[in-house]
Amino acid sequence: MNDGVQPRPGDQAKVSVRVAVPRPEAWRIFTEEIDQWWRRGLKYRVAGSRRGIVHLEPGLGGRLFESFETKQGTEKVVQTGEVIGWEPPERLLLRWRNVNFKKDESTEVEVHMADAAGGSATLVTVIHRGWSEIRPDHPARHELPVPAFVRMMGLWWGELMTSLRMHAERSE
Repeated sequence: MNDGVQPRPGDQAKVSVRVAVPRPEAWRIFTEEIDQWWRRGLKYRVAGSRRGIVHLEPGLGGRLFESFETKQGTEKVVQTGEVIGWEPPERLLLRWRNVNFKKDESTEVEVHMADAAGGSATLVTVIHRGWSEIRPDHPARHELPVPAFVRMMGLWWGELMTSLRMHAERSE
C-alpha cells in the first residue's frame, strides 16, 4: 500500500537486499547512517567529486538532502526527498524529486523492512515508482525507453542497497 502515486505497469523499479542485522538496527543504519552507506560521486550525489553530506531528517515532513560547499566556498543544500510516511522500523515513504524536476514533478521511494532469518537479519526492499507521471523526454530519463530506464533505476538502487548491506556488515 502506498500513500500517493499509483503504480502502472513498467512504472517502478524494485530492489531487495538482505542485511545481516535485526530490523531495528537496519532501520537505524538506513536512516541515521545514510551518509556513510550512500555512494559517492556524480552518479549518486549532487556534490559530485566535492565532499557532500547526505542527511535524512526523521519523521513526517523530514527532508532527504545533501549539503556541500560550492567552488565559491558557500554552503549549498539540495533537497531530493520529503518524508511522507514514517513507520519505524518497517516503512519509509519519500516524495522524491530529481534535481532537474520542475516544482510539480515528483516520484515516490518506498522502503520496506521485514524480518529475515528469524529476526537476526532484515530484508530491505526499495520501490521507486511514479515514473509514468514524468514526461518521456524528461532529462531525468536519459533518453531511454521506459523498460531500459526502469532497468537502469533498478541497477542504481541495487548498487546503493549493496552499499547498505556492506556497511551493515562492517557495523556488526
